[in-house]
Amino acid sequence: MPRSKSKKNPTPPGAGDDAKEIAGATAKALGILEAVADHRRPISISEVSALLNFPKPTGHRIATALEDMGFLKRDPANRRLIEGDRLIGLAFEVLAAAAGRGPRHGILEKLAETTGETCNIGVVVGNQIAYIDRVESQWPLGLRFGPGSRVPMHCTAIGKLFLSQLPARDQKNFLNTNPLVRYTENTITDPEGLVRELSRIRKAGVATDNQEFMSGVVCVAVPVMLPGKKRMCAGIAMSAPQARLTLEKALRFVPVLRESSAKMARTFSADDS
Repeated sequence: MPRSKSKKNPTPPGAGDDAKEIAGATAKALGILEAVADHRRPISISEVSALLNFPKPTGHRIATALEDMGFLKRDPANRRLIEGDRLIGLAFEVLAAAAGRGPRHGILEKLAETTGETCNIGVVVGNQIAYIDRVESQWPLGLRFGPGSRVPMHCTAIGKLFLSQLPARDQKNFLNTNPLVRYTENTITDPEGLVRELSRIRKAGVATDNQEFMSGVVCVAVPVMLPGKKRMCAGIAMSAPQARLTLEKALRFVPVLRESSAKMARTFSADDS
């Protein structure tokens, strides 16, 4: 008796259409997230819909779903779309994972080897700086902050770099809504004094932490600029105990920091621009 041929399960009616619909909705959702993340200011649903070339009701429906899931939220001042806490958290986890196992970690290791001091990469998460990767110095007297550690913006070198890049209005909003907590006797707690410091940093392209966050610790940082967009996406910094390395001597490593920053920037071009 001849063996019967096995039959493949036929595709259920409409299954292909369902897959296309899911793919289309996913593409639209990701497009909205990219549009919101790519803008330096809150963006309206009308702007998003026009930018992505789909009907406003569609943009409203998808944006509302993303808002319900925590990937987007509304700016309190104008109710336009901004990044939600869940999207910010996801972005940080992706950057931290990539930094720890890719070329970025190698660049950081080389920088720490060259300077002999602790080096790290930091990004903005909320109103703080979070380290996405860090290589400690080999000296007995070291600074122990692991990846994921968060530090203030107003008194750290990377934090002040990010603040220096903000438009004047956004700087003012930050100073009006975030207390300038004094951590050491060197912490700048006067808003006008901090604005002057940020102006100096913006012009120089280099920020310092002269024992402003931790007594006895100095830090120098330079920005990592997103290629083709002239926008800071991270900061790369070197820190050391002041007893071992004065701020004046630390500033001599600025050319090496900038060289590492340029290399780091190229690692963001393929997957983050």
